[in-house]
Amino acid sequence: MENSFDILKFLKEKNLLNKSPKLWWPNAGSETIIFTSILTQNTKWENAQKSMDNLEKNNINNILNMSKVSIEELTILIKPSGFKNMKAKRLKQLAINIIEDYEDFNYFQENVDREWLLSQKGIGEESADAILCFCCLRDEMVIDKYTYKLLKEFDFEFERYEDMKDFIMSGVNKNYNKICDLYGYEISLNEIYARFHGKIVEYMKGTSINSK
Repeated sequence: MENSFDILKFLKEKNLLNKSPKLWWPNAGSETIIFTSILTQNTKWENAQKSMDNLEKNNINNILNMSKVSIEELTILIKPSGFKNMKAKRLKQLAINIIEDYEDFNYFQENVDREWLLSQKGIGEESADAILCFCCLRDEMVIDKYTYKLLKEFDFEFERYEDMKDFIMSGVNKNYNKICDLYGYEISLNEIYARFHGKIVEYMKGTSINSK
C-alpha cells in the first residue's frame, strides 16, 4: 500500500457496501444526520438507531421540533444511546443555534461551515465532518477510530486527525480519474468520501468480529 487510492481499491474489491444506501449512511442529505452524528458518540450504531427511532416516532426528527421539545422528554427518548443528559442538552441547543443563525435546514445545509460546527458544544472534528459529508453532501472525509486502526494495519501512522484526513483526501484527489475508472462512471468526490468511510467502517467491524 502506497497511498489511500491503494487502500480504496483494496476495500472496493471486498464488495462491502452492496446492501447499503448510495452514500452508506442512512438518510444521507437529511437533517436527521445532525442528530445521529451526536447520538453515535461513545456508543454502538445500534443504540443510536434506537434513540433515533424513538425521536422519529415522536416527530422529533427535524430541527424545529428538536428546538421545542423539553429536555425531560428528550432525555427519555434518547436513553438507548447513553450519556442521555449530556446529549439531550447538546441536541436541543444545537437545534436552537441552527435556527438562530441559519433560520431553516435548507439554508444551514447550503451555508454552514466547519468552523461554525466546531464552535458548537459536543461537536468535534469527526462529528463536524460527518455532518458536512453526509448531511450537507460536501467533499469532506470523515476520520474515526476505524480509520486510525486500518491505517495502522497498513503501516501508516498519524498523530493528528488532520494528518489522517489529508492523507486520505490527497490520495483520492491525485487519483480521481483512476477512481472513476474503478467505479465505471464519473463519481462525485462526496460519494467517494462517503463510500470510502463506509467501506472502512464495515471492513474494520467485520475484521474485529472475525478475530474473536
